[in-house]
Amino acid sequence: MARQDGRQVRWNEHNQQRRMQILQAACDVIETSPIGTDVHVQQIAEKAGLNRTVVYRHFADRGDLDRAIRSHILDGVVADLTPTISLEGSVNGIIRRIVQTYVDYVVEHPALHAYAVVDSAGSMDAGIDRIARSVAEVLEMAIGLLDAELDEAEEQLVDPLAHGLVGAVFGAVRRWATREPRQPGADRMADLLTMSIWNLLDGHARRLGVDIDPDLPLVELLALSQELDKPEDASA
Repeated sequence: MARQDGRQVRWNEHNQQRRMQILQAACDVIETSPIGTDVHVQQIAEKAGLNRTVVYRHFADRGDLDRAIRSHILDGVVADLTPTISLEGSVNGIIRRIVQTYVDYVVEHPALHAYAVVDSAGSMDAGIDRIARSVAEVLEMAIGLLDAELDEAEEQLVDPLAHGLVGAVFGAVRRWATREPRQPGADRMADLLTMSIWNLLDGHARRLGVDIDPDLPLVELLALSQELDKPEDASA
């Protein structure tokens, strides 16, 4: 029985490796084809060094294959973005780092991005959700570190706000990527998106009585906040 289980494990690993081989081959074909060009299963099979029938052993139909390709592409986008979502640096630096990474991905992989966002109601939403959850966690940590006082409704707004911010960036970049010529330039686009996000966050912070220097490293910002919160020396 144990031997049979071992064979099953190896077989499952083989199938997973073959599936990834097909998905990577599909991405290679998409990247080397003009944006919007139909990508045929035969092209993918040839790139993977497989027979066309082998491809369909791992995917139910063409729709299943397309969904898997889009999900695979967005996994790569999420993998690039996730390390950028942290409290390291200033507020503007954090926002710019995240936005610039996404903009750079679109510039470097325009065909993959165009292919992935066709199904905006499926894989794209899943990708936005994964990134937004990470952003929400960082926002909640920042709020806690700055001792901002939120009521229950405001606390519940953090998650929808994070999803709205990420969705807005994805939507703006998606639209920008389809423009011919693509203007403004990538760096300017990242600047404007960073400014827009900061203005929204700053508005919420000021309403809560929190004054944030967007260019001050968060470590220094936290130290300053703690210093201001210290009670005055009564003997002074």
